[in-house]
Amino acid sequence: MHGTVEGVTDSAVLTTFEEHRPTLFGIAYRMLSSVADAEDIVQDAWLKWSAVDVGQIAQPRAYLARTVTNLSLNRLQSAAVQRESYVGPWLPEPLVTAPDASGGVEQEETVSLAMLVVLETLSPLERAVFLLKEVFGFSYAEIGGMLDRSETAVRQVGSRARSHVQARRPRYDAPVEQRRAVTEEFLAACVGGDLNRMMELLAPEVTAWSDGGGKIRAALRPLHGADKVARWILGVLRQPIPDLAVHQVDVNGRFGLLFTSAGVADDVVTVELDETGAIAEIRLVRNPDKLRHVAVPGSGPDADAG
Repeated sequence: MHGTVEGVTDSAVLTTFEEHRPTLFGIAYRMLSSVADAEDIVQDAWLKWSAVDVGQIAQPRAYLARTVTNLSLNRLQSAAVQRESYVGPWLPEPLVTAPDASGGVEQEETVSLAMLVVLETLSPLERAVFLLKEVFGFSYAEIGGMLDRSETAVRQVGSRARSHVQARRPRYDAPVEQRRAVTEEFLAACVGGDLNRMMELLAPEVTAWSDGGGKIRAALRPLHGADKVARWILGVLRQPIPDLAVHQVDVNGRFGLLFTSAGVADDVVTVELDETGAIAEIRLVRNPDKLRHVAVPGSGPDADAG
């Protein structure tokens, strides 16, 4: 580790960084929609932080946020190229934690998969300005300094981004218990092969996205309509899955399901309800690369760490 800097001890440097780690992870995760990439960005930020004269930095939170934001913007350039060749629908990498887990960096800085998908419709710059202003509370003047742009310019970008998000974000946010009850009932209908009950729980215009990344069986296009979605799910469940287990978990701070096969994460599922309580959206993350960080409940001492 580095030595002392201008009278600032190693311990103080580390303590300051750890104090802001939740914010740094939150920015990077929301920018990149990837747990692994966000963790890499935070580690890179630490290396930069440990190499500067910390004693000369008046606002550590803003300095670190600038570092993480710009590292994330750089990472997005390569991510965009990879996304062009992605097989099938792309979904964000989920943050999975034990239900009602308290504390922890990931649990403090969560955002729904549906909202992450909305953020993906913004340009990298719009996403950065929107997150720094609307989520993390930096002023436009501070953001301008972080991004080497004028306050007027970032204010215009922020206004445009906010309008886009408001136009695309989910119209209805179901209460936790309603989301849980409907998800559990739908799961029971799926497992029981009850097509009629599944259809009753699905909105007529429901859409389902299944992200396998070309590495595991998944629909290559979004599925629309209750009949098509229900029959596709039943078709998937007819395939033999070794030692299948279902766990109730929090996915990005919301109730969701983790399916495991032989003790390994196989599928993470979340649903969004409409105003009538019917399931309007289903997202299934199956790409094993996006589930590598998911700890299976009961599988070890870190099972609830997310």
